Amino acid sequence: MKRRAACFVIACMLSAAAYASPSFDDVRAKWRSSDWVLLSRDDEPLARTRIDKHARRGDWIALADVSPALREAIVVSEDKRFYEHAGVDWRGAAAAAWGNLWNTRTRGASTVTMQLTSLIDQDDKPNGRRSIGEKAQQTVGALWLERSWRKDQILEAYLNLVPFRGEIVGLSALSQTLFGKAPSGLDEREAALAAALVRAPNAAYPKVAARACVILRDMQTLHGIARGVDPCINLDSYVQLTLTRTASAPALAQVDDALAPHLARRVASEVHPQAGARVRSTLDARLQRFARDTLARTLAELNARAHPRNVHDAAAIVIDNRSGDVLAWVGSAGGLSNAPEVDAVLAARQAGSTLKPFLYAQAIDEKRVTAATLLDDAPLDLATGGGLYIPQNYDHDFKGWVSVRTALGSSLNVPAVRTLVMVTPHRFAKTLVALGLPLSQAGDYYGFSLALGSADVTLATLANAYRALANGGVARPIFDLAEHRAAPAGTRVFSPEASFIVTDILADNNARTRTFGFDSVLATRAFSAVKTGTSKDMRDNWAVGFTSRYTVGVWVGNADGAPMWDVSGVSGAAPAWNAIVSYLNRRADSRPPRAPADAVTTRITYQNDIEPARSEWFVRGTQMSTIGLTAYAAQAARGAQTDAQSARIATPTDGTIFALDPDIPPARQRVWFERATSDARLAWRLDDKPYGHDARAAWLPWPGRHVLELVDARGEVVDKVGFEVRGAFAKTAAPPSK
Repeated sequence: MKRRAACFVIACMLSAAAYASPSFDDVRAKWRSSDWVLLSRDDEPLARTRIDKHARRGDWIALADVSPALREAIVVSEDKRFYEHAGVDWRGAAAAAWGNLWNTRTRGASTVTMQLTSLIDQDDKPNGRRSIGEKAQQTVGALWLERSWRKDQILEAYLNLVPFRGEIVGLSALSQTLFGKAPSGLDEREAALAAALVRAPNAAYPKVAARACVILRDMQTLHGIARGVDPCINLDSYVQLTLTRTASAPALAQVDDALAPHLARRVASEVHPQAGARVRSTLDARLQRFARDTLARTLAELNARAHPRNVHDAAAIVIDNRSGDVLAWVGSAGGLSNAPEVDAVLAARQAGSTLKPFLYAQAIDEKRVTAATLLDDAPLDLATGGGLYIPQNYDHDFKGWVSVRTALGSSLNVPAVRTLVMVTPHRFAKTLVALGLPLSQAGDYYGFSLALGSADVTLATLANAYRALANGGVARPIFDLAEHRAAPAGTRVFSPEASFIVTDILADNNARTRTFGFDSVLATRAFSAVKTGTSKDMRDNWAVGFTSRYTVGVWVGNADGAPMWDVSGVSGAAPAWNAIVSYLNRRADSRPPRAPADAVTTRITYQNDIEPARSEWFVRGTQMSTIGLTAYAAQAARGAQTDAQSARIATPTDGTIFALDPDIPPARQRVWFERATSDARLAWRLDDKPYGHDARAAWLPWPGRHVLELVDARGEVVDKVGFEVRGAFAKTAAPPSK
């Protein structure tokens, strides 16, 4: 016994000479969580993702954020004289030595400070006895720590470094995994269970429960509470139920049900954050929570038992117009989804009528129409490569002659298709790509249906395209991370005047009345410009628009593509859009944009009261005061076209690509040139050479790029298109074999 004591003293002296105590700040700075955390713009956690699979560690928890019950339970369990000794409990050590001499089972003499020394050195061996050298080093380390650290620092570091059950290290991971709450909220029973796990992390349930019971009774004694109700009643079942949670703990720790799990996954795939990283996003936590809850409430209302609509998914995005910061990103909402992991903000879905504002903006820029131009909302059939294209309005009704303002505001389909005939699908598709929409094909692939949104887009790109209208026609990228970004130069897609006029139409509640009525959910208390859209078979439902400060996009549908039941843009996405816009404007009203220099307003009157007289916006140089139908246009009402529309090439459209088939005889391969009128004064000119006067002319295709022009009697070009022929010459008959 004396020899062992002498060896211990010598070991202590050697250890003291070699030991250097780290500072509290060094230990804290070295700590790394096993997760990376996505933060809001004001540092509120939005989602937590596990990276390190070897151990489960949470954030470093300050002692002030630990419940008093837990601090007391740890001291009662592990070191009753923690606040009295200077690192080593000599009375406890003497009692332990006496117990070992007489082979009596006693508590070990290691104090919290001594245990912390081993945890710092990562040299803790809970399953085996320590050598004399290790005990000596632990003792010296504890004495050094007590000289350089405060008691609160020692206890704080201990609670963050101590292993609990299985892979759980530190109080933060334990509280979230076992109890689903922050360490500040642990009660006495939870604190006793946590303290019991320190002594025997992987013990069986009965042993842990027995140890927790002792701690609870010791805490009662410490407070001088007389024995009354036994704190250990039902403790066995409670311990077993609580400890089973560790086996099924998810890799993604939930923070407020993970406010932004979809954005977190996207950031992880692009940034690849390391364990312990804290990545700040541009999201506003309050707005994110409001948008998520609003979508969940909308889905619940749409699926009310009385009138279920078979709609299970919804998504929303909010963008700051000026900076491009994404303030809300809800990829899925509610508990009805069959595919909650799908990020509907990035899922490609059919755009529906939400592309119409861009079509009319382009037509205004090209001076093909004004906001006052009359378009015929009447039955229309267009010849295409696949047959006749016959567009229909949403309500299967036709309104007759309407202005562009009415056509866009009331989302009429036939006038939009007539406008696309003038603009051409080829050029319109280029405009959509310039806005950042992910069109996978050229315009001729979609044909005239592109006016009605047959292309697939994502909610993120569609909302950002509307943001370009809010910013006067300049398209810029969006940002979802708050750091490491450069301010890009914008791309001008529309003129400020065209953007302003289209915005004014989208904000005009009177222009919507033909389809949506006066009392529409699209109307907001302050200024907003909005457009709805519904894709084929009611598979997708959109409401996208902007205020003076924010652009808001909402999608409602089913992630698996199943059609909804009787859900339109007004009944599906629009109520949620309106709620989010109202929330954004709760403190500061949105104001209409100022008119650019070359946007002028003129009082207009329609002949025959086609529409009421009003003040209308025009691009300077296109304004007019009286608008009516000419005699020829009156014939167009009975099935013809106006002179302005007829003096054009009907087919082929600009940018068409024809492919030759070498297996089809040449006589069967022809490209047909057609104009919209049979006026014999108009003639064809192909590649600068005359090609007849027929209203419909056949041409033997020749590989290469070609220019087809329609010229009047004076030789002036009234319309021109370019097209291309690809492929080899047709095969000739093979000579007979000899």
